[in-house]
Amino acid sequence: MTVDTAQIVSAAEFLSQARLGGGPTQAPPADLSPETEAEGYAIQDALHDILERAGHGQPIGHKIGCTTPVMQAFLKIDHPCSGEVFDSTVFQESVELPLSEFHRIGVECEIAARLGTDLPGNLSSYTRDSVGDAVSALMGAIELVDDRYEDYAALSAPILIGDDFFNAGVVLGDEQTAWRELDLAAIRGTLMIDGVEHASGFGSDILGDPLEALAWLANHRVQMRKPLRAGTFVMLGSVVQTVFFDAPARVSVELTGLSQAEVRFV
Repeated sequence: MTVDTAQIVSAAEFLSQARLGGGPTQAPPADLSPETEAEGYAIQDALHDILERAGHGQPIGHKIGCTTPVMQAFLKIDHPCSGEVFDSTVFQESVELPLSEFHRIGVECEIAARLGTDLPGNLSSYTRDSVGDAVSALMGAIELVDDRYEDYAALSAPILIGDDFFNAGVVLGDEQTAWRELDLAAIRGTLMIDGVEHASGFGSDILGDPLEALAWLANHRVQMRKPLRAGTFVMLGSVVQTVFFDAPARVSVELTGLSQAEVRFV
């Protein structure tokens, strides 16, 4: 597709249907298929306008997808991508959700960062060290991801970007303000299903250090002229491969030195 405002909006409307009660998203027709990531992010902006008008609330957080080797291999994408999270889909510590609300719900074990100051990008590119100064707290967290596609493997990265890279919400654990005492690369994240360990990974799996992911997003948002703002949160990436559920289950994540989070699918 060419960068045409009408086509961007039509592509966003096409992707919005699965999030507004419609069936799984099929591959868009050629004239609505973004060819570049820039077009994908433009579609994402238009989709957010549609979802806000439909009552999803305001975007109050960010997600970064494909920051770990396991997720890059899983989705066959070799670099990070970003999306946003709506306030109506943010839950604290523990939540019970009906499976019927989703197409095919999945979970990821993540580290989330709360920003205490803006990251406007006025001087130079952000680094792991410089973004760390803006982080007021870290949290253990679950990202809720919905496979709302007929065949996501057949979709390009720009299309997935346009649809917030599967995001369906988050469960945030308590905020840990003394996080600077932690070795973030050594944090072990464990995903438990019905009380049994299912998978685990380490903070170092996220681009070598979780704050590298935050630096990537900060620079990316500056380039988009939409810098990260104080008060928002950022999901830094999953340390385990996504697990999907078709039957009731209790899922929890534990991250050493950080808080826990839990979701019960009924």
